[in-house]
Amino acid sequence: MFSKLLLKRNNWFFLSVTIIFTSILVLKIMLALLLDLYSDEVFYWQASAYPALAYSDLPFLTSLLVGIGASLDPGNPFAARILFLAMGCGIPFLIYWLSMPITGKQQAFESAALSLCLPMLGSIGLLAVPDVPLIFLGILSVGFFERAIRTNQFKFWLATGLFVSLGFCTHYRFILYPAGALLFLLFFKPARKQWKNPLLWVSFAVASSGLIPIIWFNTAHELGSAMFYFVDRHPWQFQPSGLLHILKQAGVVSPPLYLLFLVAIYLLYSKTREQENQAAALFFSLALTNLLVYLVLAPWTDATSTTIHWPLSGYIPLIVFLPESLRWTYNQIKMSWNSKAANFIVVLIPVCGLLGTFIALLGIGSQAFQAPLQNIIGTGILSTKMAGWKEFSEKTRTILETKFTGIQPIVVTDNYYTAAQIEFSGLSQRVYTIDHDKAVNDGRLRQYQIWEKHRAHLNQNVSETALFITENSTLTTIDKHHVMEVMCRHSNSLHFVEEFSLFNGDKSFSYYIAQELINSEHPSAIKASPCPYPANAWIDSPEPSQQINDIFTISGWAYNEDVGLEEVQIILNHKAIANVTYGELRADVVEAMQVKTDPNAPGLGFKVEIDTQAFQNGLYELELNLVNNAGESARYGKRLISINNP
Repeated sequence: MFSKLLLKRNNWFFLSVTIIFTSILVLKIMLALLLDLYSDEVFYWQASAYPALAYSDLPFLTSLLVGIGASLDPGNPFAARILFLAMGCGIPFLIYWLSMPITGKQQAFESAALSLCLPMLGSIGLLAVPDVPLIFLGILSVGFFERAIRTNQFKFWLATGLFVSLGFCTHYRFILYPAGALLFLLFFKPARKQWKNPLLWVSFAVASSGLIPIIWFNTAHELGSAMFYFVDRHPWQFQPSGLLHILKQAGVVSPPLYLLFLVAIYLLYSKTREQENQAAALFFSLALTNLLVYLVLAPWTDATSTTIHWPLSGYIPLIVFLPESLRWTYNQIKMSWNSKAANFIVVLIPVCGLLGTFIALLGIGSQAFQAPLQNIIGTGILSTKMAGWKEFSEKTRTILETKFTGIQPIVVTDNYYTAAQIEFSGLSQRVYTIDHDKAVNDGRLRQYQIWEKHRAHLNQNVSETALFITENSTLTTIDKHHVMEVMCRHSNSLHFVEEFSLFNGDKSFSYYIAQELINSEHPSAIKASPCPYPANAWIDSPEPSQQINDIFTISGWAYNEDVGLEEVQIILNHKAIANVTYGELRADVVEAMQVKTDPNAPGLGFKVEIDTQAFQNGLYELELNLVNNAGESARYGKRLISINNP
């Protein structure tokens, strides 16, 4: 009777896991079909079009996988992601394969199921990023290494070397896998005999071949890649926020599951101290190497990446022992409280993690539903990194066809990922970027210089006509001013064409035509004048969060170097309610802001009276709409105010 009940329970568990796995798979496929490529993905695609052993930020494997997928259907984001999607969906099967010889079939299946409950792992594969092959190859290398030291079969030693070699071709972070294995071989006494095993050295030799791409690039390019990852990317100064690393990890893992991982570490430590359980010692070493490195370095390194997804590899070995940890937790709670509380908690732990997986997927996927979600949560909240690129490509195609009849202009962008999106859409291969800050922060400036697609190489295209594109929604006024300054120094004239706005302004672009590119380094080079700089402004009154009533005067100042402003509009909750009286003398603004070329100076002030009685009491979003003499408009000074009439 008991065996029948156990079989029935196992059948229900298997069915439940199958339904969950299928639901996650369907959701990943749907979102992979809907979402545009974001900056990293489209850069890896662009890199695949220029085959090399390594690039400025990564070795070749990620770009190779993106390129193979994209070749199936050029210009289709889903095709670019397809191999990553397959790898991500294969993770639970690899976890089962990894666990089965250590914990048996039942617990191995439970580990595979629990892998879906780790949000960072359950959602992996949706995007074409290096973490996918890194984790995939990491599990394979660990699994084969465990089999190699247990059986000493040549095929397992060779497979270990091959997969570690491929792992080195994904990312610098893969080094922590062999580092953990080396610590195991050094400090776990029963494993030290392996140093005399010739098969271990064969595996080392094979694995070392994977370092060739990294060594080649750094040798050829003045250690540029290594310097980015180990020096330039990180502040290397103590940051108190880094002390929150554990709390952030608990948040992204889900707090109950994070506590269960701590239980797994405790159990593995206990097994390792016995000096008998070789698998436990290996997995303990691998887990702690990955987790402790990022924990210790968190206060000094890149906070965004270190505290979020980098430690994921450290949880993989622990997943193998999570079923045992759940059973241990159940027994402890049962002894302290009762079986009902124990059942509730051991169910709650994976459920919270699973909810985190779905939240992670839906959070990323929300970008595909901008319009309906904006009606609910408003503007300026959802990310647009993976949205709007299809519309942008169609708009750019239209401008290229209508504004450049009979010629193929060079395309220049203010950021590298817009340039890559243009190439991905097949609009042009003659694409350059004047990006500096973003490209430097992402470790990709050197790569664009290698490809001769950066600003210095515009000087090789003297007398060419160019279409210049800026993504305004990613630029501050200061950033936009700098971008326009750079482009004006590369052209004899730069004329505004039109602005393209998506998602109520959350993603917007401006298009300009450079009639003729010039050599910016030539002694006689004179920048384009007037240069279509962005407008700048300030609202003196009302102040943020101020309550206004009756007849209220809105005042401030605005200017636009070189071009000048045509009109200033008052916008209330995204609707224009008044044109202001512009042109009041503001010599103080000219002096303070060092206004030099605005044709309206010193008449840069504005004011307008509005009757607040025409509006219902409540909170309103106030901003300016600045329209310059070139026809370009920009929103400025967004702030909340309160209309409160008696």
